[in-house]
Amino acid sequence: MTAPPALVCHIIHQLAVGGLENGVVNLINHLPADRYRHAIICITNATEFRNRIRRKDVEIYELHKRLGKDVGAYMRMWRLLRRLKPRIAHTRNLPALDMLAPAWLAGVPRLVHGEHGRDMVELDGNNPRYNRLRRLSRRIVDRYIAVSQDLQDWLRSEIGIPEARLDLIYNGVDTDRFSPAGSPKQALPEGFAPAGSVVLGTIGRFEVVKNQLGLARAFGRVLELQPRLREVLRLVMIGDGGQRAEIEAALAEAKALDLSWLPGFRDDTPDLYRAFDIFVLPSLREGISNTILEAMATGRAVIATRVGGNPEIVAEGITGRLLALDDDDAMTGAILDYIDNPTRLREHGEAGRRAALAKFSLAAMVGHYDRVYRSLL
Repeated sequence: MTAPPALVCHIIHQLAVGGLENGVVNLINHLPADRYRHAIICITNATEFRNRIRRKDVEIYELHKRLGKDVGAYMRMWRLLRRLKPRIAHTRNLPALDMLAPAWLAGVPRLVHGEHGRDMVELDGNNPRYNRLRRLSRRIVDRYIAVSQDLQDWLRSEIGIPEARLDLIYNGVDTDRFSPAGSPKQALPEGFAPAGSVVLGTIGRFEVVKNQLGLARAFGRVLELQPRLREVLRLVMIGDGGQRAEIEAALAEAKALDLSWLPGFRDDTPDLYRAFDIFVLPSLREGISNTILEAMATGRAVIATRVGGNPEIVAEGITGRLLALDDDDAMTGAILDYIDNPTRLREHGEAGRRAALAKFSLAAMVGHYDRVYRSLL
């Protein structure tokens, strides 16, 4: 008799727009349905991002945890897992780390924890309190997953995770959905990008860790150095968050607000990448950036900071440019260099597409998670 599909509970802080959440949705959509069932447990809540899940049998639960130590949320997690009886509970990142204890107390047979990147509260990964919690988790976690070599090395050296319980799984990108094929400027507002224009684009939360404010300032600096570019250079920033007002103020100060488009979050991201000529990600910290991978798959050259896993996916001088943190002059120079060298811009974009196809396919990511889950079952 064929065994029924194993239930995997994915425990995350919130189901909303983000790279981690996008990876969870891609995994659920592509793992074999005859082998796994899925539930997503949101420690806080779920947004309309849930609509990206294609499987109809995926249950989504919201615990509505309050800020701080909400004892009731841990009890709700314990009761829910006792009722669901999953074969695997898979927590991700620091906000879900302390839910490993109720999962273990609920008798979940196998526990997995993934590290996808660190936020502003622990950019350097040396927070004693959080790392103490991670070291305590070693007693109960069966397998750890890092999405970059940078994170894997940190888990091994700083947290002391044994090699046998540690897997490196790069994020994967759907290279069919994100491809150069299609009309390049159709996603932009009519008249925004005139013929011969160059579009700088970024996609991400308007939060300090993503440093989109740095991109807005660099855009203003480029226009200050080369006023002629006001006729053709445009900036598109897809996303939203707490720094929106500061970003808009910086653009207004540079008299560049009318040369910029900030529409909030969008669902037509494949078309938007095709509308970009240069993709810029000025983050202070990254794991493995889904947006970089999507831009590369779409054949776009990338300018990114040399942080986290970015050097593992962006080949300096081949698929893009890697910059030091807080080096506004370097970002300005990289943008101007691409504008002045369209052949280099095209060649870097084409090389990025080849790298995405060869190293960062969605099939490779799903296959690796499948092997990890099967080894635990």
